[in-house]
Amino acid sequence: MSLKQILPGRLGFGAAPLGNMFRAIPEDEALATVDAAWDDGIRYFDNAPFYGAGLAEIRMGEALAARPRGDYVISTKVGRIVLDEVEDVAARDLGEKGDVFKYGRPNRIVNDYSEDATLRSIEDSLKRLKTDRIEIVWVHDVAQDFYGDEWLSMFEGARKGAFKTLDRLRDEGVIKAWGLGVNKVEPIELLLDLDGPRPDGSLLAGRYTLLDHDRALQRLMPRAEERGLGIVVGGPYSSGALVGGPNFEYAPATPAILNKVARIKAIADRYGISMKAAGLQFSLAHPAVTAVIPGASRPSRIAEDSAALNEVVPADFWADLRRAGLINPEAPIPGDA
Repeated sequence: MSLKQILPGRLGFGAAPLGNMFRAIPEDEALATVDAAWDDGIRYFDNAPFYGAGLAEIRMGEALAARPRGDYVISTKVGRIVLDEVEDVAARDLGEKGDVFKYGRPNRIVNDYSEDATLRSIEDSLKRLKTDRIEIVWVHDVAQDFYGDEWLSMFEGARKGAFKTLDRLRDEGVIKAWGLGVNKVEPIELLLDLDGPRPDGSLLAGRYTLLDHDRALQRLMPRAEERGLGIVVGGPYSSGALVGGPNFEYAPATPAILNKVARIKAIADRYGISMKAAGLQFSLAHPAVTAVIPGASRPSRIAEDSAALNEVVPADFWADLRRAGLINPEAPIPGDA
């Protein structure tokens, strides 16, 4: 079964903000945001134990507990495991994401891509999410620091553990699909080079957006199309930079990024186009992209995302972006045949 057959619609909900991403979000606000997504017709919810050390899953489980389970699809992740023991949050070493969830739970987080850890992580997620099944499982941040010394051993551990385990669970009908959940193109390329694992797609965060899409466009998307694999685009607003936020890829945006955002916005303003519409519709224009999952921590953001998806964007807007060199000339745009 393809991701397109599994996912109920092209707009999903990215739950990272529910884990107190960048700020401490009040409980009622977090639950109201999930309710707003539901009321707006969103039926695909993506999560991960890493988001606030289980906090995002707990909140989503609470918000969806009374909803008919057959009416929505959940994806979550394995590989970054939440333990019962607690630690000093300030002393955590979580790489580039070290400060992103500093307001989350203090539970210890470890990387473990073995078979036992994969099965244990799924069981723990089922409990936090208050559900009896998870449709899609992504292997989270494997080779996060792709150019560091430890990436190869981490990926090899996932090949022997998580990949084989999820292949089996999918074939047994326990889950419907699996793949990687990463913010770099290279791990997905490496997965596709392996003999044996048969992923159904992958979640690619921040790498097929208006601000950053060249490598994915040239190297990954053609292979995904050829193999019939679906790509779910996470982080379509590049940690908020595209829509006026201060961060790009979990860190303060550089002057170059801010300049690119300003140039895109100048063209969008000329046409009366929202930056959210530009971001979402660009990502979804590629035929390999099955869904896009912006994150939200306030109910009002949900309505903005839905409106952006349906906003009418003139073809001349995309043509102007191409002429200005702000999107790759080979990137599909809405309206392309």
